[in-house]
Order: sequence, then structure tokens, then C-alpha cells
Amino acid sequence: MMSNPTRREFLAAAAAAPVVSPILLGMQDKAGTRLPVMGEGGHRYEATHDWGQLPSSLKWGNTHAVVQDASGLIYVHHTVHATSEVPDSIVVFDPSGKFVRSWGRQFRGVAHGMDIRKEGSQEFLYLTVNSVAPGTANAPEMQASIVKATLTGEIVWRVQGPPDIEGYRPAADVQRPPRYNPTNLAVAPNGDVYVADGYGFYFINQYNAKGEYLRTFGGRGSEPGQMLEPHGFWIDTRGAAPILVVADRRNNRLQRFTLDGKPVDFVQGFRLPCHFNERNGTVVIPDLHGRVTLIDANNAVIVHLGDSNAPKWNSPLRNRPREEFVPGEFIQPHGACFDRDGNIFVTEWVEVGRVTRLRRLA
Repeated sequence: MMSNPTRREFLAAAAAAPVVSPILLGMQDKAGTRLPVMGEGGHRYEATHDWGQLPSSLKWGNTHAVVQDASGLIYVHHTVHATSEVPDSIVVFDPSGKFVRSWGRQFRGVAHGMDIRKEGSQEFLYLTVNSVAPGTANAPEMQASIVKATLTGEIVWRVQGPPDIEGYRPAADVQRPPRYNPTNLAVAPNGDVYVADGYGFYFINQYNAKGEYLRTFGGRGSEPGQMLEPHGFWIDTRGAAPILVVADRRNNRLQRFTLDGKPVDFVQGFRLPCHFNERNGTVVIPDLHGRVTLIDANNAVIVHLGDSNAPKWNSPLRNRPREEFVPGEFIQPHGACFDRDGNIFVTEWVEVGRVTRLRRLA
């Protein structure tokens, strides 16, 4: 289903309460002496955990995605904590970590994926928001949607719900079919948008630049062309032709497709990969199982950062107080991006939120 934007679909820019007493977090390690260092060789990074100055009225929920715009501003997409006075799910900082604005209260509780793209002289955010269980009280306005918005929150278009195709009409004898639940997206050079139904039917749905449906491919499994939780995307433009790279999370691999949905090959060796970002041929991949991975132009692993050797994907620490987090180790990395200077921002799937800035040392 698709609807034209209306006045009600404008997100309120700068809706957060004024900063009364900023929360300055993560400036030192637990001993209060020095910041931890991750990596090795030419890829060493100084980690500032809990980066950014939040207003006292806004509290992190699960911090799912992070991007940087051309001016250097950092955008974080989070679910918003239950105790937060301000319900905004998009939080914007300047490069030093100073709060700039927030918006996106429509996505509280379901915020998830985010990508940024320059189109002409303007940049746009592309968002995915999860679905909620049928019958959920006070369900968010825009759940189970993909959204194109300006950097200050004005909605350009949105698509709510899955495409009306046979694949989304489960057989009558299926008692509890999965529900459409988009996780992330990516935009191709021609403007086509690829959406991962990563928590639902495991399809990839493709739309044009206007949000009009084009095709569906993929589905549940481990054979070529099949996926178990396609969670994130990246359009790899480093070669002769663009390639769609999928974080095939539960298969612990990357799967590569042509832009018309034909499987190409696999890249193995990951621990629940979530999403991607690329800079100068190097790709950062948050592995939900307690580490961040860098790969090179040949898709070979360069280094693993902050490896916590977590015992399982749902680490007990993700529900624990911030004071129990271990400096220099990741818990559940979910989103990551390079900034324009080659530093890395990492967001984690933990209940109290965690944004880490990795300052490149070498």
C-alpha cells in the first residue's frame, strides 16, 4: 500500500526538549585513565564508548543504525527507551558529539534500518521500521514501512506493508505464518530501492525511485538465492557492474546478487553479519555476535575489532546496566559507518543503547 504525503506525515524537526544538562558519556575507560584501543597494524582505533551528548529528556533505546551526511552530521536510528520523555527515534549530532536535533516519534519502538543518499543537490534518509504483533496496543503509526525522508524529517514517500503478491499469501493450513517485517534497505545507482524482509518471509523486495513495486526474489533457505534472515544490504560499486550484497545473517555469510535478483556467490566467515558501509574500497560489517569486521576490496578479512567472544548471539549483557559493559569490547554490534575522516561509528543492539566512535590511529 502506498500513500501520498500529507501534512500529518511531516515529521517534527527539532522536536526534542532543550538541552538542560547534557549527558557526557564514555570519555574514559572504567579506570578513568585512557581510552581502549582496538585493531592491529594499519587498522588501529581508539574507542570512545557512549559517544554523544544526549539531552536529559531523551534516552537511548536499542541503537540500530548510524549514517553521516555530507556536512558531517551523524544520524542515529534507535527504538527510544521506555523511560524517555522525548519519543524521537532519529537523533542528530555534530562531528564533536554535540546534540543538534531529533525527530521521528512515529517510529518509536520500531526504528531499525537507515541509509543515506545524495540525489542532485539534496540528501535523503531511507528508513525501515519493523512491524508489531497483531493486536498490539498503541501500535506505532508507521510500523512495517519503508520511508524516504528529508534530513529534517519531511516525508517524501512511504510504502507500508508488503507487495500484493502470491508469496505473501501463505497457505491456509499454515497456523502461524510469519508477518512482513522489513529490516534494512539500500539504494542502487539508478535509484531502485532494495528492501530486506529480514524478520518476515526472508524475501528481497525491489522498488523504483518513486517507491513503486518492481520484483521480489529470495526466500527462506540456504541454497544459492535463498537466505536465512537477510538483514542488511550494500550496493557494491567497486567492480565493473554494481552488485547487491546481502548480510545473510543466520547463514553467517554474505550473499551476492545481480541487481535483477540472480545469485552470484557467497562470502563466508562471519558471525551474524548485520549491515555494511564502504569507504575507499574497505567495508565495515557489524557482526552481531560481538565484533566488527573489516574486509578489503577482494572481500578478504582485514581485522576483527572489539571481539568479545560472546557465548551466543543474544548476549546476557545486552539487558544489563551500562556500568557492566567492558571497555574495548562490543556486545551486539548492529550498525556501523565510516565518517569522512576514516573513523568508524558503531551502534549496538542493547537495551540502554550504545554508540561507539572508533578514532583511527593508523
